[in-house]
Amino acid sequence: MTWEIIFVLALLVFAIVNFVMEKLPVDVTAIVVFSVLMLVSMLTKSEHLPDLNTLVGVFANPAPLTIAAMFIISMALEKVGAIDLLADALSRLTKLPMWLFMLVMILSVAFISAFMNNTPVVVVFLPVMIGLARKMKTPASKLLIPLSYASIFGGVCTLMGTSTNILMSGILTQHGMKPLGMFELTSVGLPLLFVATAFLVVFGNRLLPVRETLTAILSEEERREFITEAFVRPKSELIGQNFNGSALKRARGLKLLEIIRDGVALGGNIRDALLEEGDRLVLSCRPSSLATAQATGEVDFVHEQGLDLEQIAAHQGAIVEGVIGPMSSITGRTIREINFRQRYRMIIIAVHRHGRNVRERLETLPLDFGDTLLMMGTDQAIENLRSSDDIILLDRPPVSAKNLSKWLPLVITLVIAMVAAVSFISLPIVAGSIAVMAVILVIGIVKPKEAYAAVEWRILMLIYGMLALGAALETSGATQYGTDQIVGLAGSVPEHIRPFVMLAVLYLITSIFTEFLSNNATVVLMAPVALSIAAALGVDARPFAVAVCVAASASFATPIGYQTNTYVYSVGGYRFSDFARVGIPLNLLYFVISVLVIPLFWKFH
Repeated sequence: MTWEIIFVLALLVFAIVNFVMEKLPVDVTAIVVFSVLMLVSMLTKSEHLPDLNTLVGVFANPAPLTIAAMFIISMALEKVGAIDLLADALSRLTKLPMWLFMLVMILSVAFISAFMNNTPVVVVFLPVMIGLARKMKTPASKLLIPLSYASIFGGVCTLMGTSTNILMSGILTQHGMKPLGMFELTSVGLPLLFVATAFLVVFGNRLLPVRETLTAILSEEERREFITEAFVRPKSELIGQNFNGSALKRARGLKLLEIIRDGVALGGNIRDALLEEGDRLVLSCRPSSLATAQATGEVDFVHEQGLDLEQIAAHQGAIVEGVIGPMSSITGRTIREINFRQRYRMIIIAVHRHGRNVRERLETLPLDFGDTLLMMGTDQAIENLRSSDDIILLDRPPVSAKNLSKWLPLVITLVIAMVAAVSFISLPIVAGSIAVMAVILVIGIVKPKEAYAAVEWRILMLIYGMLALGAALETSGATQYGTDQIVGLAGSVPEHIRPFVMLAVLYLITSIFTEFLSNNATVVLMAPVALSIAAALGVDARPFAVAVCVAASASFATPIGYQTNTYVYSVGGYRFSDFARVGIPLNLLYFVISVLVIPLFWKFH
């Protein structure tokens, strides 16, 4: 084993550990790997490490560009109401038996996920499913895991269904092989879809847990929090004081939400702002902090507290749940850093993350993608938050400020034309997707600024970093070394069944990796291994490439392997083990069916 192999394998271990432990964001880890490879290659000038041109050449791979275009096309489909149409149709089916509703929901979500990015599908459907669960008087936890899994089922069926398939197609092209066809994977994807759907319909209700949403952690008193408005009287002792230094601060359970001066809400840290005559204060408080409570619900705490304020109005505060969105600008920053209370005019009561509710030291908690927030504020503040991409409210589906439904037929026609061109005239998907994206931008369905925001750049950076690492694994001989070890395990297996055995081994290894790494990182790392195994056995590489595609997408056993699983994890109040209980049997089904079906449609010889 050469020092180059040891070095590249050490980089691989570094990347895997960081992906699992999340000490660094995945995109930062990929950038670190890329930079270390570039520096070591330039300094050592080793022939067994990719040179600068090879490393920079990963940016010429068409797959990430295709994925970026698909993000924008998916946004267009979302904006013109393609997902909303399906959601509306499902909302009319709540009187169906649970098993029949589950069947229709899974097949519907899988269909639309086959032609657009999974994440926006799940993002739009989350509040829909929560609302439908209330109507059906069933826990939302019975529907959210199937929602995520359904998006995965559909993504496996087509080339454009998931970035995993697009990446594998790009890698095959770079190795001089034919790219994947638009519906090439349908031969294995459809049997998997039908069997997995049947499993969830028959056994899902028994295996899926009953979990409470974040609101359930509130006590009865906390649920009856009030929003109270008051203003500073003339000659008040409060004039010239800030909130922290006033008698208001000493009132138990009283929180300052806003200071409105001359009709304008003050910015900055309002708790340090000096109060002036006529300032209107928006406060929240629990019933226990109120001196008296009137039967009408209006509360007069002013005179009882000895504060020189005059009561304006009081009403019950609205409590809502929201989830940090995939395009959120506040991820990685603490509640204090973003001045959450002033930015959104809301207060955070609790955060749900990784199966547990967090209520202590919220101010210093860095927010992350998929965190569910329990918030309270005025009706106006909640309505203002609905237009934000940072937090997606779960009380009802978002309503677009601009109705673009008139463009729905055109966008659907463009997508159908792209699918047909890729399928029947062999147009490269990168050309088709960019052409559709161009039309969408020219018409103005998606504005350029929105398009840039729609692209998940951290995923692209992850892909580029992993492509560089994949090149290093091949050039250094690490891929061949690993292949020799894997093939060596099958040395005693009869030669005529050796390809089947190696297909099963490759699928299992990929399946394990994808439960802890991202699907994109897994496919980039395992694709060269698949091609190398096929070369070592002297058989066609196509079956092995397809196996990696399916296994890398089929992440069911953990909430961290696939983005949509992470998204429903906190929202549904799930525990880590909930995914294993439902996902491991699904993983086994996918494994058995894939190993049996793939050799039927993609021959080894």
